Amino acid sequence: MKAVRRTRSLPALLLAVLALVLATLYAPGASADTSVSAIARALRQGPVYVDPAARDQLSAADADTLAARIKDADKPLFIAVLPAGYPTTDLFADLRSATGVTGLYGIRLGDRFDARADSSVMSVTARRNLVRSVRGEDAKSQLADFTDRALANMGGHAPRSWGGSASGGHGMSTTGLITTVAVLVAAGAGAYALVRRTRRRREEEQRAALERLRVVVDEDITAFGEELDRLDFHPSEPGADDAMRADYERALDAYETAKQRMGAAHRPEDVRPVTEALEDGRFSLAQLAARRERRPLPERRPPCFFDPRHGPSVSDATWTPPGGAPREVPVCAADATRLADGRDPVIREVDTDYGRRPYWDAGPAYGPWAGGYFGGGLLPGLLVGTLLGSMMATPTYAADYGTGYGDFGGGGYEGGDVSGTDFDAGDFGGGFGDGGGFDGGGGGGDFGGGF
Repeated sequence: MKAVRRTRSLPALLLAVLALVLATLYAPGASADTSVSAIARALRQGPVYVDPAARDQLSAADADTLAARIKDADKPLFIAVLPAGYPTTDLFADLRSATGVTGLYGIRLGDRFDARADSSVMSVTARRNLVRSVRGEDAKSQLADFTDRALANMGGHAPRSWGGSASGGHGMSTTGLITTVAVLVAAGAGAYALVRRTRRRREEEQRAALERLRVVVDEDITAFGEELDRLDFHPSEPGADDAMRADYERALDAYETAKQRMGAAHRPEDVRPVTEALEDGRFSLAQLAARRERRPLPERRPPCFFDPRHGPSVSDATWTPPGGAPREVPVCAADATRLADGRDPVIREVDTDYGRRPYWDAGPAYGPWAGGYFGGGLLPGLLVGTLLGSMMATPTYAADYGTGYGDFGGGGYEGGDVSGTDFDAGDFGGGFGDGGGFDGGGGGGDFGGGF
């Protein structure tokens, strides 16, 4: 009788032990490892991490959907969802060091959100504008919107650790290999013909784009020539010194260089050196004017965003395009006054098939034109959310119009590359909220005050 009771009690004992183990593992508040190192390990395996204490912010299904979207885009975007009380000191820098992967890192912390990025993946201006554009949204909408906008405007590629095309088999059979080769050979002639047709069509499209762009560039060259004519400066005039003469010579050289380079342009991407020369020339004229008027020399700033013919900018101003997010743009003195008075700036419009449009909504050919004026590092933040900005973020654009206009090319570690702790700490510094304007400020690497 005792043996029977002992036998019946054994399953009950095992069930009790199993229940205790499960309760320990899955009970709310269980001591799961949620350190920065643990988060980094998870992010090296997938793009989205949700802290156990923050699962009410983003469900497992929504996290999987977000992760799939990022993987499909092949971009180094990392998302972490953490509880409000998570330690914040140097969080971004420590997480970037722990993952060792170049990329864009977005963190939802309680009801707040911020992001940091390697400059090779996204410029500081672009990252700040993106964060600002999703401020105040609920977790699901905020992370989805941030992901969609980031994927359209960031550079780099997904890290290999997220998984590739590895096969679970042991290789292709001989029969499969023969079949594959036969299919490839049969399709070869058609593929070759298709490539030739595609290449011819691309060349025709580029020629058409260059001719449309030539009109705008010629207007820029003409406008700069008129500025030189109105200058009324003579190298031998009383009061002229060597510095003034050097400024004047640089401006003249820039004018001639722009004309020569435009005359030799064969593709839209050949326009970038033309507008670079014009930008250099206008800055030389600004220096010359300051010397003649005995004013302090101007700092080197990009031209006015609304129309580079306005000359070098004097400040940055917040501007919101129709249907877009606010962003900081460089502006000339006249446009700064217009914006401050609540008026519209004077925007450079160009001809399109749909009438006159701002250059950032006029088509892909204007990327090289804008890139020469504003440079690759500044351009992504200025054009985020615009037609031109979205186009320039695609591999197709780089193939047709070249790289370096804000598409984050330029050597070093690219997004998704393993750089370990070899990264610019300045890209990940500052308090949480510095990138999106959260109240509370913070400093010293903290997320912000009040914690």
